[in-house]
Amino acid sequence: MDIKILGTGCTKCQKLADAATEAAKAHNLDFQITKVTDIAQIMDYGVMSTPALVVDDQVVMSGRLASVEEIVALLKPYVKF
Repeated sequence: MDIKILGTGCTKCQKLADAATEAAKAHNLDFQITKVTDIAQIMDYGVMSTPALVVDDQVVMSGRLASVEEIVALLKPYVKF
């Protein structure tokens, strides 16, 4: 599973990255987290408000932080058994 955190590297972006990591680890997912800080790349995803969470190249959330539980729910459709 490819997880991307889109944002400029602010505190909220780091907190979202930490929560996404915790959510993925809690469910023993095979994942990789990448932080995208380049504004042009962020805009390529159509994101106008950061931080944003991208899973397997699909924007699943933007413009706010999410709890670990929310991220778990967002990741479930992308889990391959």
